[in-house]
Amino acid sequence: MKCVIAGGNVKVLGQAVHSLSRIGDELYLEPTESGLSLRTVNSSRSAFASFLFAPLFFQLYEPGPTPDTEHFRCKVHMKSFLGVFRSLPSLEKLVGKCLILLKPRASRLVLQLHCKYGVTKTHNLAFQECEQLQAVFDTQSCSSCLCAPARVLAEAVVHFPLTLAEVTLGTGPGGKIGLRNYVEDEAEPSKTMVTELWLAEDEFQSVVVSPGSRITFCLKEFRGLLTFAEASNLPITIHFDEPGRPVVFTLDDTVLEVHLVLATLSDLERDSQPAPTNGVSHLPAPSDDFADDLESYMVALETSTYEGDPEEPPSPTFPLHNPQTVQGNPEEEEEEEDEEETVPGTPPHKKFCSLFFGSVLTPGGPSLAPTQEVLAEDSDGEN
Repeated sequence: MKCVIAGGNVKVLGQAVHSLSRIGDELYLEPTESGLSLRTVNSSRSAFASFLFAPLFFQLYEPGPTPDTEHFRCKVHMKSFLGVFRSLPSLEKLVGKCLILLKPRASRLVLQLHCKYGVTKTHNLAFQECEQLQAVFDTQSCSSCLCAPARVLAEAVVHFPLTLAEVTLGTGPGGKIGLRNYVEDEAEPSKTMVTELWLAEDEFQSVVVSPGSRITFCLKEFRGLLTFAEASNLPITIHFDEPGRPVVFTLDDTVLEVHLVLATLSDLERDSQPAPTNGVSHLPAPSDDFADDLESYMVALETSTYEGDPEEPPSPTFPLHNPQTVQGNPEEEEEEEDEEETVPGTPPHKKFCSLFFGSVLTPGGPSLAPTQEVLAEDSDGEN
């Protein structure tokens, strides 16, 4: 792969990397005919982000393999890649062009920053080959959809403290959309600060929501997307459904397509009732065989499944797949039942359903790993 980014697009790429760094510790790169894809996922599998830069975004774009060959995918450490674009002001003032070279034989990802006064900064990053990483979700099945300028949402969340972990988005009377900090049930009212604000329907570009709908998601990752969207002056579209099913934030432009998928807090009243899955694992009881299948689950994490011709580039949407059922060992389940019922640092009733990842495995390799229900840890506070 070889691509050249010139002018202000270098800063846009840097802003995208900063947004992705708020989510995962590894950056997945995949050059295709549709453009260069940058993806990441957090350690608890509850947040997934994807940036797809179209060929028009680049001054020169050569994906490398021909359409008759398989696409090459790799992953690098996020901190290493972020170090190249750490200073956004200097990218805008000093850097005139960025060259990205992917050398599979040397296992090196080369980034060259051509700065003013003839200065060239070259970074050689080691990478690992991997399978495609893709969250499985279908935005068309969501019953609620909101579209608003990034500035409106950014001005709304600025009222919440930086240390706030989760925020609740819901509908109110008169078609208003409300944002409120999430408060645990056992919290003492006298020692709890509640911040709540309402946005009128005319603040949004489009509003299609179910009456009484409400979801709770992590705020840290959402802030990162807001910062990028506000700097790029792009509206944000929010697709969501019932509590426990993922919320999808999208940005669309002629040269850029962004997806941020976040797990939402399950509704305790619905936990006892089985619900169809759509990109997440819904199980009424805690999964006791997660530890047994950890290795196979990690294999599925770094892989993906998509329908159609395998030679075609992956679809930027999130197709719907039905996860397989889990078969566990009864003896091992009894031994690990006490340990799996409570996750340290996470209240037992706070259940964030994990995003489900499909897999494409080589012939003769392990079978498709089952989906698991995990209790995602709360997002860390802002650094």
